[in-house]
Amino acid sequence: MKLISNSPSSNRWPETAPRNWGLQINTKTLQINTHGNNDVQDITGQLRTLLNNVGLVNGTVTLFVQGSTAGLTTLEYEPGVISDFGLMFERIASTELPYQHEARWHDGNGHSHVRAALLGPSLVVPFTGNELTLGTWQQIVLVDFDNQPRRREIVAQFIGN
Repeated sequence: MKLISNSPSSNRWPETAPRNWGLQINTKTLQINTHGNNDVQDITGQLRTLLNNVGLVNGTVTLFVQGSTAGLTTLEYEPGVISDFGLMFERIASTELPYQHEARWHDGNGHSHVRAALLGPSLVVPFTGNELTLGTWQQIVLVDFDNQPRRREIVAQFIGN
């Protein structure tokens, strides 16, 4: 494809060039009820269903959990790994430590905010052939660190063709 002009001030593509190069963007949400207190929910199946529904074959899905006391990651969804995961967070951001957040708000979830910040609220997963490109023992999980049950919303934005 040629530029409209060779002048440095006019580095525009011709008007006929596709602006998205054939990519489609489709945004969906998942509603997940959690139990709080390091509740780990496998959301891989729901994401596979969403991917099938949007009809894209190749691309990426960006996941984002709304809220400051939950996070997203991948792991092997089995009891031993889930238990180790919870123990690791207890070592790093123990529920027994004093938190300035609790001193101000008295809601008992200062550790929840720290844990969620460490894990992070988002994740990007590629897909090819209409399949998430996960390893054999790898699942996508939502982790709710809050100290009470919650209804979490995950935004899933699919970009691809």
